[in-house]
Amino acid sequence: MKRTAVALSAATLILPLSACGGSAEAGSGSTVTVTVGYQSKTINTVTAGTLLRSLGYFEKQLNSLHDGHTYKVDWQDYATGAPITAQMTAGKIDIGSMGDFPLLLNAARGKQLGSPTHLVSVTGYNLRGGLNTVVTAPDSKLSALHDLKGRKVSTSVGSAADGTLVRALQRAGIDPDTGISKLNQQPAVGASALSAGSVDALSQFVAWPGLLAYQGKAKALYDGAQLNLPTFHGVTAREDFTQKRPAVLEAFLKAQAQATDYLNDHPVAAAEEVAKATGLPAEVVYLYNGAHGIATFDPAVKPRLVSALKQDVSVLKAAELTGDIDVDSFVDDQYVKKALGAAYAQRLAAAPAPAASEVWAKGGEKTVSFTSPKKLLAHVARHRNGIRAAYVPDATTGTLWFADKAVWVADGDRLLPFVAPATAQAYIAAHGGARTVSYNDALGRSS
Repeated sequence: MKRTAVALSAATLILPLSACGGSAEAGSGSTVTVTVGYQSKTINTVTAGTLLRSLGYFEKQLNSLHDGHTYKVDWQDYATGAPITAQMTAGKIDIGSMGDFPLLLNAARGKQLGSPTHLVSVTGYNLRGGLNTVVTAPDSKLSALHDLKGRKVSTSVGSAADGTLVRALQRAGIDPDTGISKLNQQPAVGASALSAGSVDALSQFVAWPGLLAYQGKAKALYDGAQLNLPTFHGVTAREDFTQKRPAVLEAFLKAQAQATDYLNDHPVAAAEEVAKATGLPAEVVYLYNGAHGIATFDPAVKPRLVSALKQDVSVLKAAELTGDIDVDSFVDDQYVKKALGAAYAQRLAAAPAPAASEVWAKGGEKTVSFTSPKKLLAHVARHRNGIRAAYVPDATTGTLWFADKAVWVADGDRLLPFVAPATAQAYIAAHGGARTVSYNDALGRSS
């Protein structure tokens, strides 16, 4: 069942629900329905949503339980995490996936309504915060975050992208409450507003910034990785569900681990699969979910991510979206530890893949990696008509970006890519003789 929901306002988030439907596990006889809420186009949750659903691993794990029940999975697709939380606290969704800030609201909402939930695993993460980006119109004169003062900015209040915007503005010396005019909008609405010129910038989460840049409808203004604070998405489950059906949750987490391995082992095929299911360009999916993509996928609940979650609480409190949240009691990794067994420790210690430049050739089933952006450019220059997509990591943050959308800097014989103009200018200021060049100029200089 596909549903679309407008991002909830702060008032909606704190008001009690009038409905309190029955358990999503209800069924006749020995049939048990497990309801999973996910966000198909929030593509760093795909191992617990879009890709997992497409591969059928959860259903296969449930069929292997042989506990006398027949299981049915009801997949419910939403645009943001807020409506998933609303349905979970109403007892209508058992398992959901969402970003770090929505996860905290999930924790607070569940406790408030006496229907506690728990973070049980992680999907995709970026240790520097690169999953969120502030973009502006392609022809915009804005070149740095401080240019947003007094401007209209669209975001989804309570989302990870809103958290990035708040922190970035604070670092730029702009009051996030009074220094800009913030519009609380669903991602698709905000994207339309940016195209129509009714907002000056858009702060959103994966995959919206990359999609708009790829389509030529936006350019990056601020790379969330400049914050150098981890951001992630994860899986949350209702406490009463986990206690009643621990084997079902364990089956889900085993299936999620299988989907994670599939994505990591077959990144191009996984990108194509997600693209087919969502309608997103596979090139955009790969930007985030590829072999050296912005997101790293691992179900392990890493202490560094939990620590970041605790830091996020203060942002939500300042926005009056929630009060204190006991993150330690919200996090419950016992089920994923049991599901993964001895492999859990190895996953917990695993690090993200190193940054690398990649080319996806037309018709290619694999990408080709290069040891430097300049070598990638030289390859692209020689095969201009045979390139499906080319990706390069930001020279300072490591955030992957489309080569033809990056800001290029020539420093002697070096060619360096940056996601946003401000980071490029910061490099130029620190390196005498360095200067920005066009993409075509960079291609010409590479050979």
